[in-house]
Amino acid sequence: MTTIAERRTTEQTRARYPDEDGFVERDGVSIFWERYGEGDPTMLFLPTWSIIHSRVWKMQIPYFARHCRVVTFDGRGNGKSDRPSAPDAYKEEEFAADALAVMDATGTERAVLVSLSRGAERSLLIGASHPERVAGMVFIAPALPLPPAAPRAGAEQAFVTPHESYDGWQKWNKHYWLDQYEDFVQFFFSQVFTEPHSTKQREDAVGWALETDPETLIATQLAPRLPDEESVRELASRVRWPVLVIHGLDDAVRPHDSGAALAEMVGGAFVTLEGSGHCPQARDPVKVNLLLRDFACPPTPSRRWSRGKSRGKRALYISSPIGLGHAQRDVAIADELRKLHPGLEIDWLAQHPVTAVLEARGEHIHPASAHLANESQHIESESAEHDLHCFQAWRRMDEILLTNFMTFHDLARDEQYDLWIGDEAWEIDYYLHENPEEKRAAYVWLTDFVGWLPMPDGGDHEAFLTADYNGEMIEHIARYRRLRDRALFVGNPDDIVAEAFGPDLPLIRDWTEEHYDFPGYVTGFDPADFADRGRLRAELGYSEDEQICIVSVGGSGVGADLLRRVIAAFPYAKQRVPALRMIVVAGPRIDPASLPTHEGLEIRAYVHELYRHLAACDLAVVQGGLTTGMELTASRRPFLYFPLRHHFEQNLHVRHRLERYRAGRYMDYEAETPETIAAAIADEIGREVDYRRVEGDGAARAAAMIAELL
Repeated sequence: MTTIAERRTTEQTRARYPDEDGFVERDGVSIFWERYGEGDPTMLFLPTWSIIHSRVWKMQIPYFARHCRVVTFDGRGNGKSDRPSAPDAYKEEEFAADALAVMDATGTERAVLVSLSRGAERSLLIGASHPERVAGMVFIAPALPLPPAAPRAGAEQAFVTPHESYDGWQKWNKHYWLDQYEDFVQFFFSQVFTEPHSTKQREDAVGWALETDPETLIATQLAPRLPDEESVRELASRVRWPVLVIHGLDDAVRPHDSGAALAEMVGGAFVTLEGSGHCPQARDPVKVNLLLRDFACPPTPSRRWSRGKSRGKRALYISSPIGLGHAQRDVAIADELRKLHPGLEIDWLAQHPVTAVLEARGEHIHPASAHLANESQHIESESAEHDLHCFQAWRRMDEILLTNFMTFHDLARDEQYDLWIGDEAWEIDYYLHENPEEKRAAYVWLTDFVGWLPMPDGGDHEAFLTADYNGEMIEHIARYRRLRDRALFVGNPDDIVAEAFGPDLPLIRDWTEEHYDFPGYVTGFDPADFADRGRLRAELGYSEDEQICIVSVGGSGVGADLLRRVIAAFPYAKQRVPALRMIVVAGPRIDPASLPTHEGLEIRAYVHELYRHLAACDLAVVQGGLTTGMELTASRRPFLYFPLRHHFEQNLHVRHRLERYRAGRYMDYEAETPETIAAAIADEIGREVDYRRVEGDGAARAAAMIAELL
């Protein structure tokens, strides 16, 4: 068996890793399986057509592993399972036998069988041959020979016949697959995901399809299957357990009415998903997850996790873990809210490193936070040397974001809150707009930037993707404008970039001014409190004859390379500035012992209320995040900032705002050496600045806007 550590070095970060995995062998064919979670029932997610493997269930596995026991396996022909060459190896009976062998290997006596598309036939075969192993069946977009005929019915009959040209479903052809496999895959998944804004789902599916080969798929297509409706009826007549059939109304691969026919045949429940295509478990995962849970493991009676019965108002605050700045401003807003509503109870749904700030402030972190998938770890896994492709990293976090929304959903369903506040809680905002019926409280959304922007070297494709994501957001707000009871931009209209959301889309500033309120920037502190810098320096242990340089890169591990380069600059800077005292703050996710050191250089793991030290320093060297930059701007301290490569927010949104405030000195990590960094430190340290003033009442203004909802 492979270990979790080994898996993490070879694949994209998952929301949850299996508790156990292994291989089972049948007739010389090795099948890879995974098991997650504990408890009853066991849900066996069956493989579909071998064009994709078990990652097709990635939006279901983490959620159900929290509530019951989950087993999956890669169908023969893809993933980590073998790829036999003979068509007979891909008979449906072989897949059914593989499933039974996996159940035996995982100690699964009975399971709820969940199938997608071609998995329907193998599910029926398992039930017909071993009914004692089945606790229930869910069919999603079942691919069975039931009326009406599939759009590609004619192409299937001509599968082995070469053509002069191949258009549309004519690409469903052996010869085309051998010659133009990737083009066929692109076409096929354009038909699977007919929903607008499905770029990520198509991208995933195409990637999985390229893990197998056309010869294998041809063998699966030539394998015998159920021939007609009567053969389906014969298997369906043996069904003696609960059945749920889910089918998208806009399925372009298998007609919606064929799913309804199966439900009627087996006497099962039938659910139509309006607007959904052939893979709703990927494109409409919240709806599918809730249907599956109500069917297989319905929620137990509500229990209060935290405070017991409350007579006062309650708010749930969701603070983004990507950086510590959100925590600082969110606590400031929470404090102001309590002034306006004494007795207000605030629970926090948050994760490390935000929880470090919250715990230090005595805030109540909801126990459900323990179930959140780690976003910061994913971001770090996506980074290279001072390089983080922020937009792509966010896209590849879809599994984690969905998992965290489901955690929020269960909490919000089980406990009564008067108000939800989401500070860049992208998963909450996105999936609420996709599922507006799940809104149960007044909802406030905060952000300090609006609009995904492409990096110049991303080319036309990245420009298309960012515009597509922006377009979906604009459509969400237009369709459900009342879902956000208050939307706050943390800043002012002039802080918004002078860009459009994309071709034929509005200007970002115009649209934001129409849909947001502006409380001004929220620093989390009043700069006037630090007017006496001499007293502040004395409190913090800094003497007047020292020139203090604070080096900080925030709460993630992405900035380790910048810390190393600045540390390398220290000896050169010390020669230029003899009174220099440099303090490097590693942050909660960088091991100080992993960093080099020099005599006279201090490395600290974590500094509580870092903004006070920044206000006292003579110079700061920071990464490029908005919070630290604006704290330094508000405190009127000189600083150098190095935006991460490919981080569109730091390079475009944050840089625009800092330039508007005439704050900081932009530095290019790629171009700078320890010697040039040392020269910049010498030039900037202690310099008098002429920054635009930052308002000190942003938290109070934001709280007043939010308090109206209570």
